[in-house]
Amino acid sequence: ETACVGESTKAASDVYAPVSGTVKEVNTKLGAAPELVNKSPYTDGWLVRIASPAQGDLAKLMSADQYRAHLGGKAA
Repeated sequence: ETACVGESTKAASDVYAPVSGTVKEVNTKLGAAPELVNKSPYTDGWLVRIASPAQGDLAKLMSADQYRAHLGGKAA
């Protein structure tokens, strides 16, 4: 399901939630500082917090290291 829309100067793209659940918080800091998504994705640049994600969904997520390996060793 679409969690939000990411916009750049050239395009807008849907951002899909990797797990099911209910959005309990939206990072309002991104309205004034959208660059946080790229500069600080693990601390200040998060998009949404999801309440009660399905455990089966969580088990399917990759860690940051697994994702880097999936990309062929390129920085995530």
